[in-house]
Amino acid sequence: MEQNLAKIKYDFHKYNAMGNDYIVIDPAHYTTPLTEENTVLICDRNKGAGSDGILLGPVFDDDKKISLKIFNPDGSEAEKSGNGVRIFSQYLIDAGYVSDDRFCLQTLGGEVDVFCLDQQEKKYKVGMGQYTFNSEKIPVAGDHRDVISEEIIIDGENFAVTCLSVGNPHCVLICKDVTPQFVKEIGPKIETNKMFPNRINVQIVQVIDRNNIKIEIWERGAGYTLSSGSSSCAAAIASHKLNLADKDVKVHMQGGTVEVNIEANDYVYLTGTVKPVFRGFFDSEFQRELENV
Repeated sequence: MEQNLAKIKYDFHKYNAMGNDYIVIDPAHYTTPLTEENTVLICDRNKGAGSDGILLGPVFDDDKKISLKIFNPDGSEAEKSGNGVRIFSQYLIDAGYVSDDRFCLQTLGGEVDVFCLDQQEKKYKVGMGQYTFNSEKIPVAGDHRDVISEEIIIDGENFAVTCLSVGNPHCVLICKDVTPQFVKEIGPKIETNKMFPNRINVQIVQVIDRNNIKIEIWERGAGYTLSSGSSSCAAAIASHKLNLADKDVKVHMQGGTVEVNIEANDYVYLTGTVKPVFRGFFDSEFQRELENV
């Protein structure tokens, strides 16, 4: 963006990452508290500004660390979002909060290392942290175990799923072909299945070759989504765990393509670009509705 956004106290800033759009709300500029109800209204694509969620921040702790809160369009709070982190990182640079090409963010799902690879292209590599297949940490109901190629029954049909956490929970299904229609049908049934006490994100994966996979996504609290950073990581990790893909994978989604790199010590990186969309103010009538909803 051409000017330092910190000079103007906009109510909101909208960005997208591979078709996954978020609204950034800076609490230093917009002071109306976010509730579940007004978050839903802001994210509504017909009645509000429209987005796949809200990124609230920056919030600085006593050690001057930068914290970010991530809210789904249903008002629930998400632990982590790869696309959201990249978008928020671009806002921090646009608004003049950071000038370095490397910095850290604190999220509910843990600390995230951010590397700005190209400010002109707005290309970021983010450390999504360590992943785990441990059922207690995802969480998945039942005995303590790694959830690898485990059977789940949906509408009388058996599916093999691999579940993991990359700071938030994911359920991965490997299929010969993937379509938006299929994930829209099966996604909500898996998301709310009794196996998953905190609900779960769902990825349907088609392995193209050892360095390329195609996915369709059903996001917990958001529904069908054109792209997702954490979902891309989860799909690549599960494909690698099942020996269907290598450690460096391009993940192709409806919204675009990202790169996932699986490192030693079960650590994963995500690389992709960000685009600013618009910034502005809520109309006074809409603002009153937000305050009273």
